[in-house]
Amino acid sequence: MAGAQTSKAQSSPVIEAVAHTDSARTAGGFTNPGGPVSGLTSLKRRLPIGAECLREGGVHFRVWAPRRKQIVAVLGSETDQQIVSLTPEGNGYFSGVSHAAGDGTLYRFRLDDDDTLYPDPASRFQPAGPSGPSRVVDPGAFAWTDRDWKGASIRGQVIYEMHVGTFTPARTWAAAMRELAELARLGVTCLELMPISEFPGAFGWGYDGVDLFAPTRLYGEPDDLRRFVDRAHGLGLAVILDVVYNHLGPDGNYLKRFSPDYFTDRHRTDWGEALNFDGPGSGPVREFFLTNARAWIEEFHLDGLRLDATQSIFDDSPEHLLAALAREVRAAARGRATIIVAENEPQHTRLVRSAERGGYGLDALWNDDLHHSAVVALTGKTEAYYTDYNGSPQEFISAAKWGYLYQGQRYKWQRGRRGTPALDLPPETFVTFIENHDQVANSAQGHRLHRLTSPGRYRAMTAYLLLAPGTPMLFQGQEFASSAPFHYFADHQGALGTKVHEGRAAFLAQFPSIATPEVMAVLPDPTAVDTFERCTLDFGERESHESIYLMHRDLLHLRRRDPVLSAQRPRGLDGAVLGPEAFVLRFFGEAAADRLLVVNLGADLTLNPAPEPLLAPPTDALWRILWSSDEVRYGGAGVAPVETRQNWRIPGHAAVLLEPQPASGMDDPAGGTEEETEEAEVRRDALRRLGVE
Repeated sequence: MAGAQTSKAQSSPVIEAVAHTDSARTAGGFTNPGGPVSGLTSLKRRLPIGAECLREGGVHFRVWAPRRKQIVAVLGSETDQQIVSLTPEGNGYFSGVSHAAGDGTLYRFRLDDDDTLYPDPASRFQPAGPSGPSRVVDPGAFAWTDRDWKGASIRGQVIYEMHVGTFTPARTWAAAMRELAELARLGVTCLELMPISEFPGAFGWGYDGVDLFAPTRLYGEPDDLRRFVDRAHGLGLAVILDVVYNHLGPDGNYLKRFSPDYFTDRHRTDWGEALNFDGPGSGPVREFFLTNARAWIEEFHLDGLRLDATQSIFDDSPEHLLAALAREVRAAARGRATIIVAENEPQHTRLVRSAERGGYGLDALWNDDLHHSAVVALTGKTEAYYTDYNGSPQEFISAAKWGYLYQGQRYKWQRGRRGTPALDLPPETFVTFIENHDQVANSAQGHRLHRLTSPGRYRAMTAYLLLAPGTPMLFQGQEFASSAPFHYFADHQGALGTKVHEGRAAFLAQFPSIATPEVMAVLPDPTAVDTFERCTLDFGERESHESIYLMHRDLLHLRRRDPVLSAQRPRGLDGAVLGPEAFVLRFFGEAAADRLLVVNLGADLTLNPAPEPLLAPPTDALWRILWSSDEVRYGGAGVAPVETRQNWRIPGHAAVLLEPQPASGMDDPAGGTEEETEEAEVRRDALRRLGVE
């Protein structure tokens, strides 16, 4: 928004700081019939650009460079080269076949009389980085085992955001793959990978990618990614990929050498030149990005995409690129269910509405409103983009019921209105979180939220996040309260590195608590190796931080197995404010099998009287505790009855989940030791029925 900064991390004006084979072959059970592509009638290609292995042997090269007169593919090493002249098709594309090339062949392009050799814009792998040669990859050679995988839709998901470079000390797909079984056991259902397209340097967030079709060499080979996805599917885990279609990184980006029409000055972004999706020459540009989306789904069996900063994907075409992209992803999946999530800072809900209602047909939106309210409630800080949030009980009730808190109201921080109507959207449309890569990094020292609040408040807020009807997302390590920070890091040196460092400091200066000489002097250098390495997870903390890890696992199992909590029914709950920092959510179940979640972020609270109808038990029933964040095994102070003969007694810094039990033969607990013991036994029996140990 003009005149204001957003909550999305930024580093400098030029870089985001965050952020088969031939026609009839089959890849792991998903058959692609192939077909001719634009300008080609005699040769069937699977995708319109890039290097493709042919069924009869050899490789077909195709590249778009409308202002060039001559392009040759230079195959092989510096000392053993073969030249293949590509034929102009008359439509800006050049193409040709080399019968000597195959899977693994290195190649680059020479453009006209330029002595510099450039990688393929649609390269499938850059083994020496963005400025080195491209390598031919035959994705059809991989032996998939996920033939029976049906994909995944947004409903019922628990998302886990992962940065492969810091997820394990080894920083590889192979090492990350070894942790998948434990994530599945935890209760995660969908992995969201931070961007993996090739980028320069030895480390980075991935939002400055420059070879969008090529998984970065830093984490392994393309087939290592395929093994990762194949293993995830075998464990019942979906995998979606964060992609950046609003800009490219400033280093190693050679698209302009092929055509300046890839970019436009008609629009502006915070991170570099805007991409040309609607101006002169934009047709092949749109094709390039739609093909990229298709390639991730087809070649790597990914289950969908997370779209970065969609407010900076500018397109005034009759059909917005996002709508075309949604259609392309669904078609590429060939009947498998898919998930497309958008980050959209201004909260435009048309992205998730159907085409019939003028929308783009995406599945879900990140809900920054909930995060901001949670941070204010847990830390008391209301500076910068937290200005317009109170962290009040009503905000958490409204977020659970309606998703976005701002759906068109005035928003002081941005000096205008924020959001669009969302009252009709189902709960799963909103991806909810209290941590993500941007928000953890948007602090002076990259501290996790559990370090910025009290343990009890953190447990209570976690319960709200994981039991509320939105689509919850955890950021890697959140499940065991990782001691590792998460900083912004990017391996840029020289003048660009200096600009990134300065840009990062300028972005964080919007926080008055950071914009002091003392704090500014100790901000981590985003270009330093140590800044990057400090962010690496230590999975030994699953044991040393066992209580919080156990709590996350129990909550996720409750969410999945409890028929009321898992229903995600539209308008399936209501809520009421109980005190200055306390509220109740009532989940309505079948046959009055309701659930009551009581959250108190403040001091102990006694309600006597308690004239709130949402607290009333169903007919012929009384409330009994099903789960509490105050369990001793979670690090709490112990669980006492909540509704007693002395009326409601709500523990401070805690969340309590209640279920109805038949009242016949039972009496309200008095709140003494004997009653607490009985209450605990009832709770243990209920949890055993749900499969929660």
